[in-house]
Parts: sequence; structure tokens; C-alpha cells
Amino acid sequence: MKIVTWNINGIRAFKDGIKKALDSLDADIICVQETKVTRDLLDERTAVVDGYNAYFSFSRGRSGYSGVATFCKNTATPFAAEEGLTGLLTNHEEAVGFYGDQSEFSSEELQSLDSEGRAVITQHKFMGAEGLEKLTVINVYCPRADPEKPERKLFKLQFYRLLQSRAEAIEGPGRHVIILGDINTSHRPIDHCDPDDVDNFEENPGRIWLDSFLFGSAENGNCEKAESSETSQNCVSGGKFVDTFRHFHPTRANAFTCWSTLTGARQTNYGTRIDYIFASHSLAEKSLLGADIMPEVEGSDHCPVWAQLNFTLIPSHRCPSLCTRYMPEFAGRQQKLSRFLVKVSEPQNISRDSPDTLPGSQEAGEIRENVSPAAPRMSTGKKRPSDGPPESSSFKGKRSNRVKTTNKPQGSLLAFFKPKPTPEENPVSNLKPSPNLINCTESSLKSESSKPVIHKLKPNYDIDNCVTHDLSKECLTEVEGQTEDIRTNIEQPGVEDDIQIKAKNCPETKDSKKETTPNFWKAVLHGPPQPPPCKVHNEPCVLRTVKKAGPNLGRQFFVCARPQGHASNPDARCNFFAWVDKAK
Repeated sequence: MKIVTWNINGIRAFKDGIKKALDSLDADIICVQETKVTRDLLDERTAVVDGYNAYFSFSRGRSGYSGVATFCKNTATPFAAEEGLTGLLTNHEEAVGFYGDQSEFSSEELQSLDSEGRAVITQHKFMGAEGLEKLTVINVYCPRADPEKPERKLFKLQFYRLLQSRAEAIEGPGRHVIILGDINTSHRPIDHCDPDDVDNFEENPGRIWLDSFLFGSAENGNCEKAESSETSQNCVSGGKFVDTFRHFHPTRANAFTCWSTLTGARQTNYGTRIDYIFASHSLAEKSLLGADIMPEVEGSDHCPVWAQLNFTLIPSHRCPSLCTRYMPEFAGRQQKLSRFLVKVSEPQNISRDSPDTLPGSQEAGEIRENVSPAAPRMSTGKKRPSDGPPESSSFKGKRSNRVKTTNKPQGSLLAFFKPKPTPEENPVSNLKPSPNLINCTESSLKSESSKPVIHKLKPNYDIDNCVTHDLSKECLTEVEGQTEDIRTNIEQPGVEDDIQIKAKNCPETKDSKKETTPNFWKAVLHGPPQPPPCKVHNEPCVLRTVKKAGPNLGRQFFVCARPQGHASNPDARCNFFAWVDKAK
């Protein structure tokens, strides 16, 4: 039996679908973390995968956050499945049970620990040396301790303690446990790319917890550092679980499972090992055949980790109730929206079994209006005659989806405006309206007989400093010293004869635009500053922006363009750093 864990950093990121990714791993049980999907965003292609049965846990508070899922091949169908570690999310009979001592947690803490979709438990059966035995797989995505949020550090330690309490309660004679997933803590210095750069590396509370949780930590780890701590007693005696990778590769260095994508650290293998497969000590001694990481598999900032055991799982004949294929939206049992909302009273002429029944989310007035679309909307105080033909019998679907049909063709927006005069009708059509003409708009120059009318203009109006060198089509102007009489083109009484508009010396001529426009836009929309070369590689740097809250938030800086790596690696990024001058 082969089992795999992988933090996929978003289950919807697989362009070819999740099935291709699952098949490529070639495992009986595949546990993924950080699905970043809630139930309302889960689609059928992801929830119901051919050849597999799936079990999800979703975040209750945030969308696109956290989430885990366990995919079992049909040949490894579990007998029981459960969401969460506390048992508060269990509402079916096929639960795993064995919840341990939870007295140290308050009810609010237990609800909070299971509210982010961080655990799914499946229980399987196999034929062991002593007969039928059980294997419980706990798929977890442990919280990250944000240095700027002390409450998250406490939340992470509480999750660790709850996980250990539950796992140790399940483990027993004939009951074996595997804990796997993103633990979000690198255990030893060998599991970190640069442990010397981390303050108090071995005194980290997460690493102290791992020492108390893992079997044999007292002999191989840093328990002597924690002799005065509360976990020293457990650390000396050792835990009940084995790090399967270190069980087979105790001294392998640079075996990392997570890298920063922002710095390109995967190219230089500058990462950490925070993804594990832990097995109960008795199971590791009797059945564990091998374990390793898969850094060649891309698609996430993490890589998969696998473990092989020497037995074959016995599949259940029926999937547990938690299986996604039993969700109403995927099981062909999806109900209408009106079933979950207010009951709607239906007219007698609409059949109760008709698929066109209105949803119950509408107000009473909207329902009446949609059922009887031809009813007048004004209040007349009279009822509609009941002997007429039922107009609502032809109603189909929601009002928002109805299309009004008519024999008249649908007009376009241009039909509401009259066409502009052609050059033949107006010999000065090349002139455009000027902002200095008073009430000389195109709409006001049309009379009821569609003949152009010129409104009174200011005589001898000087627009030497005009902004636009265009005049209206119906108004003539003096251009380059040539003046025409307005009455030669427009015969309309009441128009003054001595109107002249000077448009000489307008600043927006073609020549002036060529000179002023580039300078203006260069001053307003200046591009990014030119990157300087780094001192070590003499290569152009990359521009970065500070996104961390503080006095430098939003400020830009240059760093070496190469991927992050250890200082001893010549192909890694050098320590060049330069702020961008704000004046540039």
C-alpha cells in the first residue's frame, strides 16, 4: 500500500483536472492540503473523480483559505471517515471515534480549532499478522505561526496538542495511525536550508513539541536543550510516532519539501522540510517498506512525500457518509431553491409539478407580478375579471430570464438621433463646434423643418486664445483671412451680418502638439527607474516593492535578480540592495 501527502496550494490550479494529478502519483491514498476551496466553490469534476472517493474539510470562516482533502482509490475505500479533530463536526454514524482527553480546551477553543478545515480522518482495514487490523489516516494542515500575530502562535500549539491527544487515543492494540500533511515546522537543523539564520532555532516551541511527539527524539535530537521545559519528561521518554523519511534517511541533507516561489528558491534548493508522514512506532517496525520525497514533481511550492507499507487494504463495500459523492449537489438529489426558503402559494392554473414554479426567494408582490405579468401595475380598486383567459399560463421561468417578444423590430440607440448632415448638404462640414460659440450646438441649430438655424453670436468675438481649433458645421468662420457670409449657406432672418470669429494663433495646432504633448506625458507618466547592475554578478537587478506594514510600506527597492540561495552558492542571489530614490 502506497500513501502520498502533498500541499497543492490550490486544488483549482490544476489546468488538466485533479484526476491527472492523482493518477500521476500512483498511490492508494492521496492526502492534499491547502485546497483553498469552500463547499460553494467545489465543482463536480473535483469532488467526484473517476476511480476515487474523496473526503473534504472546508474552512468555515474564510473563502479561498486552508482546506484539506483525502482521495482514496476505490480499492482502498475506508470504512469510516470524519472531518476535524474534535468530533464536533461529526453528524453521522460512520465516525472514527476515540477523541481522547479534551478537558484542557474550552468549548470555544475546540470550535475554533476545527473551524478552518485543517483535518480529515479516514479509517481502513487490512489483514495483519494478528488478523484483521485497522489503519487510521489523519490528514492535517497545521497552522502557521505568524510572528506579527501572537494569538496564532498559541493557536498553532493548541492544534499540535489536540492532534497528539487524538492520535494517541486512536492508537492501540490492532489500531495503527498515520499522521501526514503540512506540519509547518522543520524539526532539525538538517531540515532547514539555513538554521544559523534563525534565532533560537532549537528553542522553537514547535520543534520542542516534535521532540515530545516523535519516537527516539531523546537519542537523536535536541532534548537536552529542553530539560527545564514542561516537555522534558515526554522528550526523554520519546513519543509514539516515527518520522518515516528520517527512519530510512537519517543523515540526508538538503532534502527539502517547501521553497519560496517569490524568490525562486527552488532553483537553488533553498528550502525547508515541513511535510511529513508520521507512523505509529509499531506500524513502522512491522510494515514500513520505504519513504522519500518527490522534489521533481512541480505544480506547487511544496513537493509530494510518499511512504510504502507491506500490506493491502481491504476496501469497504460502501463509502462513508462524508464522501463527496453523497453531497446533494453531486448525487443527483439537488433540491429546488424553494425547498430551502419560504413556501410560495401557487396559482391554480400552474401545476404543482411544473418545472416552472417560482422560487420562494421573492417578495409577495414580485410573485404576483411574475405570475400575472400582464396585470396593470396601478391601483384601480377593482379586481381583474376571472372569466378571461388566464394570462399567466404562458409564464416560463423567472421574470429576469423572460424575453419580451413583439412584431416590431428592435430599434437601435442611433434611431433616437438624427443623422448628421453630409458634406454635400453642408459645404463647411469639416469644421467642428467651438466652445466659444454661444448656444451653437448641433441640436439647437435644427428647426422643426430640419433647416439649420443660427442663433445669435457675439459680434467680432475674438478667440485668439481658444483651446480647440474647430468650429460648428453650420457656423462659418474667418480662416486664414477669408470670410464668408453666413447667409450664403443659411437663409434665415435675424442673423447678424458682421459676425467674425478669429481663430488665429490657436495653441493646439499640429506643430504645437508635436512639441508639447511628448514633454507633458513624459512628465506625468514617467516609467520605472532603470535597474542598476548588482555588484557581484554585474547583472541588471529586479525592482521590488515593500508590502509589509511599517514605515517603508509601498517603497521600492532593487535586489539581485538571481534566485535566493545559501551564501556559499555562487549561483545564488548576492546581497546587493538599493532603495529607489523617491524623487525619481
